[in-house]
Amino acid sequence: MLRHRWAGAMIAAMLLPLAPSVAQPTRADFSIEQVLSAPYPTSLTAAPVGERAAWTFNDRGVRNVWVADATNAIHARAITAFTQDDGNDIGDLAWSPDAGSIAFTRGQTLESDIPANVADAPEGPLGRAIWIVAAAGGEPRKLGNGHSPSFSPDGGQLIFLDKKQILAVDPRVGAAPRPLLTDLGTVGSATWSPDGRRIAFVSRRVGHSLVGLYDRTAKTITWLAPSFDLDSNPVFSPDGSHVAFVRAATDKPSPFTSHRVATTPWSIWVADASTGEGRQVWSADHGTGSVWHPTLSENSLLWTAGGQLVFPWEKTGWLLPYAVAASGGATRPLASGAFETAYLAIAPDRRRIVFASNQDDVDRLHLWTVDPVRGAPTRLASTDGVEAFPEIAADGTVFALRGTGTRQLAPVVFRRDAWLPLAPAAVPTTFPTTQLATPESVSFPAKDGQLVHGQLFLPRNASGRHPTVIFFHGGPPRQMLAGFHYMEFYSGAYGFNEYLASKGYVVLSVNYRGGIGYGLNYREANDFGAGGGSEVNDIFGALTYLRNRSDVDAKRIGVWGGSYGGLMTALALARASDQVAVGVDYAGVYDWGGLLEQYGAALSDRDAVKRARASSPIATVDRWRSPVLVVHADDDRNVAFSQSTQLVQDLRAHGVEYQTIVIPNEVHDLNRYSSWLTLFHATDDYLDKHLNAPARRSGQ
Repeated sequence: MLRHRWAGAMIAAMLLPLAPSVAQPTRADFSIEQVLSAPYPTSLTAAPVGERAAWTFNDRGVRNVWVADATNAIHARAITAFTQDDGNDIGDLAWSPDAGSIAFTRGQTLESDIPANVADAPEGPLGRAIWIVAAAGGEPRKLGNGHSPSFSPDGGQLIFLDKKQILAVDPRVGAAPRPLLTDLGTVGSATWSPDGRRIAFVSRRVGHSLVGLYDRTAKTITWLAPSFDLDSNPVFSPDGSHVAFVRAATDKPSPFTSHRVATTPWSIWVADASTGEGRQVWSADHGTGSVWHPTLSENSLLWTAGGQLVFPWEKTGWLLPYAVAASGGATRPLASGAFETAYLAIAPDRRRIVFASNQDDVDRLHLWTVDPVRGAPTRLASTDGVEAFPEIAADGTVFALRGTGTRQLAPVVFRRDAWLPLAPAAVPTTFPTTQLATPESVSFPAKDGQLVHGQLFLPRNASGRHPTVIFFHGGPPRQMLAGFHYMEFYSGAYGFNEYLASKGYVVLSVNYRGGIGYGLNYREANDFGAGGGSEVNDIFGALTYLRNRSDVDAKRIGVWGGSYGGLMTALALARASDQVAVGVDYAGVYDWGGLLEQYGAALSDRDAVKRARASSPIATVDRWRSPVLVVHADDDRNVAFSQSTQLVQDLRAHGVEYQTIVIPNEVHDLNRYSSWLTLFHATDDYLDKHLNAPARRSGQ
């Protein structure tokens, strides 16, 4: 017997070196603060004259307007001088016609008419406001409360929106703004006619929306072929005599459920600007592509100088750019293939289109240019970067925001077949470019066989089995990329995932079904969301994929995510606590019924109510065993704070270990840099605590 034991021990000793060892935690190459230290750019816009562009830089919570002149030697500079991380965001940049001034919106939330008090000011919240500053720099001047400023073609008027009003002000003097119109609905998408006589706008009402024209001379409103449907995306013809717009039926089912086919396909209408009389010039086919799905650009309908209307369409199951004559007729695809169009832009002379897509590179975006009348698309430079937000200057110069797997998104200009940075000196030396590694694009089968996509971040020490973290993005119509993201929160999340990999974690960022980038059927998956929760299959697929990897310690797998990613985190913990050791749930959905009620889409059908509950984490909270950190901002307008309140109450009732962090007065996207640090450091510490990788941060 003793001999047998000794022999067994010898065999085990001989086999031990062949079995994967458990990797020990390492010191992070850089801190969370360092990977968030590069300023994040937004609101890129080209000047109407010259080779200039403007954008907003968010430098660790301090937002300022920047301008760069790309003529000869590139010169970039900040033209405002705000200094505090006070939660005030800046966006909606608009150049004056002579490029002498820039108007912008500033406020503690740019996404809502309801003011926010992110700065915790004792005097209470402040709403969005319109400011103007000289393009050469100087002290900005407040013009009035509102958002979305736009200069008239002659520069004599600046209009902006505030709830149900369009207001106007002479930007050259200090007079108070005056309302041009007060509408029954919420006003959006205000657009000037080329001659400045008219303003097209969208009036969003209960159950339908209208496109209207305000005549500045006659002081009248003309409604363009009003209907019971949803009209949007107005665009003037080059001579200003007509307006084209998109019309979509109001047959959309409950939000956060699959919607592949519309009973009535969407269409394009053209109306006479003088009379308002309109006609349908084109309609999508029944079946695939019958549901209107715009790009990420502010306006997804463009009118070219050659009389073509350019728009995105999912006829093939992929969102691609098409053109049709404004008088009607057959469509012509401007690009073809199994890829998605993310952005559309048109040159000021309306003779050239630039679009962003993930053609030939599914987890990145690149820019392409095309003649909308007869040309084939040509890619602007072959790089491994992520290019988004294309802008075309008056002389044809193309600007964009560009990042890579190791460099934060930054404004660039296209010159001599290459992208040149506009403000390289703005990136601090502390940003750890050389210590980052581009993640690997991966795919794996879900539990039900659906192919799932994602990016895999690997630690620098590849030996042994590592603690592992799964990240789920929000949305869900989002796509994480193999590089820094074109949306601010996800750019920060990408940097945080790089940080986790640096300190020894394997990180899998999962682009689960419901996301963009992989076609209509992937985004509008069967039985998705509140209609059946089929995305749970992607959670189990990710867990199986990781457990089969030799570098993953299957006993040390955690999950984290925010918003819809918080829902996915809670689903993982409520359905697979035997495989998931810990989770961090930021602003997640817990009960579909409550969220749909928040969105004004409360379910009444008994079967739909049952499906929604069965698709929610609340349905299986009794199977939840793993510890969780619950974080929520209590002025969240996207996912009600009550979702996390209900979750915490149920965790208490079931004896589940949890911790909580409440961020008072913050909004969903976390406007203050200090709030980002709160979330990321708490997530880091909580994962370390439960995955046995003690936090050992590098110097700040």
